Amino acid sequence: MLWRLCGLALLGCLSVPAWAGTAYKCTAADGKAVYQDKPCPGGQHQETLQLDDSVPLTPPPAREPATSTPVEAKTAPLPATPAVPLPVMYACVRATDGKTYLSENGAPQPYQVPYGILGAASPSLSQVYGPPNSAGASAPVLNRGRVTPGLIANNYVWVQDTCRELTHAETCHALRDAYDDNASKLQRAFKSDQPPLEQRDEQLRAQLRNC
Repeated sequence: MLWRLCGLALLGCLSVPAWAGTAYKCTAADGKAVYQDKPCPGGQHQETLQLDDSVPLTPPPAREPATSTPVEAKTAPLPATPAVPLPVMYACVRATDGKTYLSENGAPQPYQVPYGILGAASPSLSQVYGPPNSAGASAPVLNRGRVTPGLIANNYVWVQDTCRELTHAETCHALRDAYDDNASKLQRAFKSDQPPLEQRDEQLRAQLRNC
């Protein structure tokens, strides 16, 4: 009878039945019910139960994945834009007319200019050509073919422009003017003439970051 009691306990639960096939519920006159695998004896109320062993077992609960602190992906820092130092610029004064211009060369080469362009008094004909019957002549017509390099050199002098280095603020101001001028040229330039202007635009932008 032990197996019957076990069968009753198992049937009373909602879990999967312990056996498969046909079972019988036998109810006696006093109302006591017995479950067995054989038909009920005479005089007892019989109920036939079909036990199905095809019901799948309840799968175990899925194991939750272990929670771990997400590792942040480390991204390589972007390479810093190399700093473009400000160019060294000079304000130079032209020796011939006193006008100022910008230059990247603080020591321009000396050059020759006519003596009279400096505002000095022009030499007289006698000073240029010399006295009569000398190497020159008092009349230009008589001097054709007799002008020597020394005669020309006497009317030219060597001059050199003076320059001073710009301050940081003056350099930034000069670069902004150069940028505006280049942008204006780039806007009006044909497509074939734009590459050098675009290169100059990038160069000036990089330099102006330090202003």
